[in-house]
Amino acid sequence: MNKVVRKEFFSENVVCLEVEAPRIAKARRAGHFVIVRVDKKGERIPLTISSADVDKGTITLVVQRVGVTSKKLTDLEPGECVADLVGPLGQATDVKKVGTVLACGGGVGVAPLLPIVEAFKKAGNKVVSVLAARTKDLIILEKQIREYSDDVLIMTDDGSYGEKGLITEGMEKVIAREKIDEAVIIGPAIMMKFAAEVTRKHGIPSIASLNTIMVDGTGMCGACRVTVDGKTKFVCVDGPEFDAHKVDFDEMLLRLNGYKDFEKNAYERYNRMQQ
Repeated sequence: MNKVVRKEFFSENVVCLEVEAPRIAKARRAGHFVIVRVDKKGERIPLTISSADVDKGTITLVVQRVGVTSKKLTDLEPGECVADLVGPLGQATDVKKVGTVLACGGGVGVAPLLPIVEAFKKAGNKVVSVLAARTKDLIILEKQIREYSDDVLIMTDDGSYGEKGLITEGMEKVIAREKIDEAVIIGPAIMMKFAAEVTRKHGIPSIASLNTIMVDGTGMCGACRVTVDGKTKFVCVDGPEFDAHKVDFDEMLLRLNGYKDFEKNAYERYNRMQQ
C-alpha cells in the first residue's frame, strides 16, 4: 500500500512523487489534500494532491525539503512505501463558470494551483496564470499549467526567466489589460498576503489556499486554526480555501513561524546523524 511508483526532482529541494492510492485518486477533487506519515514514528504533514490518475490508481504529490519529515519523504525511492496516507481531506474548490480567472502561484504553490487551473478551464472559463519564483530553476509545472491556461506570465525575482519582478507586479500587468472576474492565490503566506492586497484594491473576488501547520487533519487538534473575518476557522476541515480578503495573514504568519527554530534544529541534527 502507498508505494512510490515515480520520483522526479524539479529542483535540488523540490521533489515530485507519484504514489499508489487508488481510492484517493478516484475520490479526489481540485483543492483536496492528504495527510502523510512517512514511517510509524514520524509526524503527520499535509500535502496537496497535485494530480491523480484514476486508471493507474495513483496521486501526485510535490514536496519541498524543509524539515526532517519532508527530507525522509523525498529520500524515498520508487518501490518504497509511506506508512500512512489519509485523504482526500478538506473542502474541494468551488469551481463554476465566472468568466476570466487569474490564477497566481508562487514557488511550490503551483502544485496545488494546477488542479484548480484545470478545473476552472474545463468549467468554461478563460484562465490567465501568473507563476513566480526566486529564480528560473524554481519554476515548476509550467508545461502543465500552460496546457490549461489561455495565457501564462512568468515572474522571477532575479530576472533569470520570464520577466523580472514579484508576482504582484505580474498580477498588476494582467489586471491592467483585461477584466478579471475571480482570482486564485496559492503560495508562501507572505506572498498570498500581498497578492490579496492587489486584488482587494481592484475589487476582485479572491480565494487563497492556506498552508498552515496541521496534525490530525480532522479538526480535533486545532493546530491549523486561522482567523477569517474575525472568526476562528480550521484549515483542515473548513478550508483549505478561504476568501483571501478576510484572512488574518499577520496572525497566520506568526503561527507558521512559531516552530521555525525547532524545525531547523531538528533538521540539522537529522542530517548530522545521516553523515
